[in-house]
Amino acid sequence: MTEELKNSPIEDFDWEAYEKGETQGEKSREELTKTYDESLNTVKDKEVIEGTIIALNKREAVVNIGYKSDGIIPMSEFRYNPDIKVGDTVEVFIENQEDAKGQLILSHRKARASRSWERVNQALENDEIIKGYIKCRTKGGMIVDVFGIEAFLPGSQIDVKPIRDYDIFVGKTMEFKVVKINQEYKNVVVSHKALIEAELEQQKREIIAKLEKGQVLEGTVKNITSYGVFIDLGGVDGLSHITDLSWGRVSHPEEVVELDQKLNVVILDFDDEKKRIALGLKQLQPHPWDALDPNLKVGDKVKGRVVVMADYGAFVEIAPGVEGLIHVSEMSWSQHLRSAQDFLKVGDEIEAVILTLDREERKMSLGLKQLKKDPWEDIEIKYPVGSQHTARVRNFTNFGVFVEIEEGVDGLIHISDLSWTKKIKHPSEFTQIGADIQVVVLEIDKDKRRLSLGHKQLEENPWDVFETIFTNGSIHEGTIIEMLDKGAVVALPYGVEGFATPKHLVKEDGTQAKVDEKLPFKVIEFNKDSKRIILSHSRIFEDEARAEKAEARKAKRQDRRKEETPMISTPIEKTTLGDIEALAALKEKLSK
Repeated sequence: MTEELKNSPIEDFDWEAYEKGETQGEKSREELTKTYDESLNTVKDKEVIEGTIIALNKREAVVNIGYKSDGIIPMSEFRYNPDIKVGDTVEVFIENQEDAKGQLILSHRKARASRSWERVNQALENDEIIKGYIKCRTKGGMIVDVFGIEAFLPGSQIDVKPIRDYDIFVGKTMEFKVVKINQEYKNVVVSHKALIEAELEQQKREIIAKLEKGQVLEGTVKNITSYGVFIDLGGVDGLSHITDLSWGRVSHPEEVVELDQKLNVVILDFDDEKKRIALGLKQLQPHPWDALDPNLKVGDKVKGRVVVMADYGAFVEIAPGVEGLIHVSEMSWSQHLRSAQDFLKVGDEIEAVILTLDREERKMSLGLKQLKKDPWEDIEIKYPVGSQHTARVRNFTNFGVFVEIEEGVDGLIHISDLSWTKKIKHPSEFTQIGADIQVVVLEIDKDKRRLSLGHKQLEENPWDVFETIFTNGSIHEGTIIEMLDKGAVVALPYGVEGFATPKHLVKEDGTQAKVDEKLPFKVIEFNKDSKRIILSHSRIFEDEARAEKAEARKAKRQDRRKEETPMISTPIEKTTLGDIEALAALKEKLSK
């Protein structure tokens, strides 16, 4: 249209109506209003249509839906999409065409909700990337606003790396993929991790293809456990075992590395599919044994710290990564089998002597007892035969008592050398472990590092006296204290014991003697060397009966002899004697 045509008058313009104030011409106001209304979109309440954002501020968005007035929507309904801008087309739900103020009331949230399930299902079917707003934390993950629906984002699906702080994601808008929908319960599960896994998988394949043993790579500490450290090599994870972190002893990997730390590692090994990659950190450092003092030799004294304890010994670190073993047998001159924990504990700072040193095998053995003098070097001088000492009871056997006079000096008291008088079946009847006991040195065996000791030798042998008291045939009162299969043990005076067989325990009335009975016993055998006294109760009345029988037999024999001798009358005897006396007297008179 030219400028001339624009300024040309309208031929059918009604100037008279214009003068009267009627500007509509032939058309009435109602007609014009009707025409205007028809030019607008026809909308209904509770309907979802599309609108265009024509203005934005921090609190609200103005949306034009082609209606006679624009609608207002709070910006909080667009927080899932922080990139929204003027000119964007959005879905809106018509709450009310006109409120009391004549304002068009719209809702974007309800529009999204009304179509959310349809769009969520489409996103799952089409493997579509969608945006969501992380509203808050929940047990095991996060709640995400997706199309107005509250979807669940598991903690394991936020990132390929373990998440240590979930709160930093609250309030963020991120891209997701729908991974699962439960139509019955209206549950939606989304994942952010799925978006980056495909890219990482490609990177992982490229890295794995280039892996070689001995290769040095830079990695990032991804996770720390008690047994090792997981290191991200750029999409591929490897494990550095705790033993490969340092040449020295490590109680926990946290002593060596920390989370998110970048470090160089060497590939030690991997499986055929390269899914398990073993990494080493200490292998990039020179071995401490190579830096060990070349002048160090057997017999030298070294200082160190106990790092590990076991029943059989202690490992001592004399330099970072250089350890020596002190076997329990090298901790004390004592011959008793004891645990290493009786001498040392982890953390002890000690001095020791090098016993063996193998630089090629990187092994070293140490000794503690070598710092003290061997007590058996001058044993004959310190503990000569016949000397008396106080010892500590350490152990029992059926044949005696093992005692320790001092650390490293052991001896045996044979069960027969405990008492002169008591019949001891087991040493526990005489003493107890841990008790002190007086001993006499009887014999020294320096090669076997053993002493023969005695306890009864502290007193004189009472059997020299008993020999004069318990003579064969002597009778003594005794008490039966124990019944055995072969006989009974009888307590006699002076603390000595005797033994009587069953046949010697028969009483005069024919019954058998019992325990605790007090009876007279005759000694039928005394042996000082074997310290044995054999007794008999029945012998007492048996010997009396035999004596009576012997007397009776003797009397009978005498009577028999009397009967056999010729009888001479008494008168003849008396006359003969009288005659003799008379003749003698007569002879004397005649001689005068």
